[in-house]
Amino acid sequence: MRVLRPITVGAVLVLAQLSAFAGQIAVLRNGFSIRFDHKEQIGTSTRLYTGTGYVDIGSDQIASFEAEETPVAPEPQVAAQAAPQPLAPAPTQASTAANNTVAVPKALQKNVDIDQLVREASSKNRLDPDFVSSVIRAESNFKTHAVSKKGAQGLMQLMPSTAAQLGVADPFDPKANVEAGTAHLSALLDRYNDDPIKALAAYNAGAHRVKQYNGVPPYPETRAYINQIVRDFNAKKRAQMKAAAAAKTTSPAKAASPKPVKKSRPQQASVPKPAGPA
Repeated sequence: MRVLRPITVGAVLVLAQLSAFAGQIAVLRNGFSIRFDHKEQIGTSTRLYTGTGYVDIGSDQIASFEAEETPVAPEPQVAAQAAPQPLAPAPTQASTAANNTVAVPKALQKNVDIDQLVREASSKNRLDPDFVSSVIRAESNFKTHAVSKKGAQGLMQLMPSTAAQLGVADPFDPKANVEAGTAHLSALLDRYNDDPIKALAAYNAGAHRVKQYNGVPPYPETRAYINQIVRDFNAKKRAQMKAAAAAKTTSPAKAASPKPVKKSRPQQASVPKPAGPA
């Protein structure tokens, strides 16, 4: 059995937030960027003052300072018009990509076990299935026939050109889409030496943009996309660690039974090792 590729996406405390104030952007060497009002040199560190406080960053970790682009105003909400049929309720936590997808009649949705497809494709490409699942949630919110405004299709939102390069005849086939999207994500991780942030940036904005900006491009949509996947992935890992800790605390109570306990053969844990710290 091949070892899972290590996927470590820690809390994105330095990921640029889409704040409304104007200022500058500190571009870090790891691909992150921080918006700030003003800065101060303190020894070998640079203190960046934001709208809510400050953060100290090693000066050698800062690649450059850039002027902040004009903040993108949120799209105005369109008032719902009266219709003869009731509208379906909006999702409570819509993803960046899901907001850009076109609704598809339920009759076109295939009844498939997406979790199983994710597990199989992840195992083949040595990826953590939780990581792939978080990408799918951000891309299509698990809608097999999702189509974005830019033409991306299916669960992992493959562009027609990408699907063709990966040999996918039907992007709406869940199995083919997940296998191709996972293979593409694995190839990007290979390209960026298992750096998930750069791989996600390339998956969303294109490898040419990552090369152009030497890291995560300064696009609000891409940054929000990465931030969402990191939060979702870390939440899963925290839940797994809490469940494992809870299981350990209950084991002594079982061992205190007055009945003699027979020795059992050790068994290999079936729960995969977490990919990285939350």
